[in-house]
Amino acid sequence: MKLNLQKPLVIFDLETTGLDLVKDRIIQLSYIKVYPNGHEVRGNELINPEKTIPNEVVQLTGITNADVKDKPTFKQLATKLCEVFTGSDIAGFNSNHFDVPLLAEEFLRAGIDFDFSKCRLIDVQTIFHKMERRNLAAAYKFYCGRKMEDDFEAHRADQDTEATYRVLQGELDYYTAEHQQALGEDPAERVLKNDMQFLADFSKTNDNVDFAGRIVWAEVKGKRTEVFNFGKHKGVPVADVLRIDPGYYSWILGGDFTYNTKQVLTRIRLREAQKN
Repeated sequence: MKLNLQKPLVIFDLETTGLDLVKDRIIQLSYIKVYPNGHEVRGNELINPEKTIPNEVVQLTGITNADVKDKPTFKQLATKLCEVFTGSDIAGFNSNHFDVPLLAEEFLRAGIDFDFSKCRLIDVQTIFHKMERRNLAAAYKFYCGRKMEDDFEAHRADQDTEATYRVLQGELDYYTAEHQQALGEDPAERVLKNDMQFLADFSKTNDNVDFAGRIVWAEVKGKRTEVFNFGKHKGVPVADVLRIDPGYYSWILGGDFTYNTKQVLTRIRLREAQKN
């Protein structure tokens, strides 16, 4: 199914040195940028992580330290990649939980304050899990009718990106009212709108303000506001903590927290300062 887009959609996938948002780095970034007129642009970058790739990651991805030794660092590619993602919605497989948070960290380490709040974030895995609750390979077989290993090499970002794009199209084809009626299902319960805002809302699984979940949205005295989700101020509105315990802000900025958490906290602090 052709995607119903109001602005470009970037479908992307990462391979990384590990799963730690603070310590690990990107070694491969692949994307497909789909424009509202249907035009598609593909990109695939091997990236020097400036640290050793663990053996288990080499075995999993097939990407060796020699493969990335002479490749550009993320910082050297950051401006180019920022241009790719700017003005677009973003989709991926498990992207809201890992790929987008790590990409945000890499942008911030490179000195680029990319505002992901302006993008609709569509997690194809979340859609799949809410509808069928399996993994990418099972999703590919279910929606595309073929075994993923017959069409792609496993654990490579460019291969997984292609598969994710096909699964998203397959999901939209499968969960139309017409197809669900043909299956004898109730269309009112199993239809996906071909609309990026709907898919972004459907992809959300938490109320995180920052990607790491250190700050979350909560109802406080009938008002939706940001509250801390850890430590001695857990459940307390961030604005209140900044006022009564200003040293907490400095402690977080100097601590082992993600750049994105520090970025979000700083934005709240600046917003509250402007009110006074």
